[in-house]
Amino acid sequence: MAVVAVNRELRKRGFWHVLRPEPDLLDSLDLVALGTVADVVPLDANNRVLVAQGIARIRAGRCVPGIAALLAIARRAAAELTSADLGFAVAPRLNAAGRLTDMSVGIRCLLSDDVAEARALAIELDTLNAQRREIEAGMQLTALAAVRALEGQDSAAQRAGVCLFDPEWHQGIVGLVAGRVKERLRRPVVAFALADERNLRGSARSVPGVHVRDVLEAIATREPGLLEKFGGHAMAAGLSLRRVELDRFARAFDAEVRRAMAHSALGDAIETDGELSEEEIALPLAEALRAGGPWGAGFPEPLFDGVFELRGSPRVLAERHLRFQVAAREGRGGFEAIAFNSIDPQRPAALPQGRVRLIYRLGTNDYQGERRLQLVVEHLLPP
Repeated sequence: MAVVAVNRELRKRGFWHVLRPEPDLLDSLDLVALGTVADVVPLDANNRVLVAQGIARIRAGRCVPGIAALLAIARRAAAELTSADLGFAVAPRLNAAGRLTDMSVGIRCLLSDDVAEARALAIELDTLNAQRREIEAGMQLTALAAVRALEGQDSAAQRAGVCLFDPEWHQGIVGLVAGRVKERLRRPVVAFALADERNLRGSARSVPGVHVRDVLEAIATREPGLLEKFGGHAMAAGLSLRRVELDRFARAFDAEVRRAMAHSALGDAIETDGELSEEEIALPLAEALRAGGPWGAGFPEPLFDGVFELRGSPRVLAERHLRFQVAAREGRGGFEAIAFNSIDPQRPAALPQGRVRLIYRLGTNDYQGERRLQLVVEHLLPP
């Protein structure tokens, strides 16, 4: 919107003329959509319109070569693009450059007008993203081991805000680790890496009800000099402090999160759009919801819940994901379901049996040219 306002003012001042023609800002809507989704900007009325129009242009093939190349290498069909494709396929590859090497690789990919150059840069970004995922997997195992130690000491139950640090962690990836641990503990988490021998750089991820930047600001006010610098928003923030102050900060963070959550549970409430009838759990509704986006921050995709009967034995995929069949009622038709990242490889739990409560989204699975309904499980709980 700021760009539109600036362009309008330049028009008033006569800045544009025949030798310097006014740009068509609609040509940038693909980049606007990508930036809005990738930066988890709340999808208010204006932003939803901008993202929807940007997605429409990408679906029509009217996007920069870089976005087209990144979608192709991620095996996402541009003609059926959703905001999730931008958030989970394009954005991670662009961000991988900034996390591991130089963000200019991603910038060059988006700015290039040459299809061959954009494809080469997309391949480079894809390679960096694979490296990022490998590093993150190792860091995540270390973080989960620390979480298990906390659980063993019953400390996790006593901590409102959790801080984790390992001197071997990569500072460009600690935010992803904080997010994973936050999802497991369902409370605010800060993960730290070494910035240099004496200083730490941390990345915080929060839960609904705790504005993590406000938490950091409160700490800075109560304990001047503790934080070197900080910034962010409600759900994510970055900070730096001296290594010797880590324990002091961990205590302050726990105390301040506790104050913020004084009148609500620590992220344990799961809000859904209710239960669907067996007839409503169908491919047409899943496709209608897919087309009804864009979904994102501030405008989440509908989430449903229900009790189902497990059929057969669940299958573990890639040591982390769980695929299984469920039925709404015994003796009735079944549904395919998948729960991503539901298995801890270092501490595999007993696979679920019998009846379970699922918190899920209606998704689709395209296989060998056939599109089928798939329940994408966010939480797998006892009935």
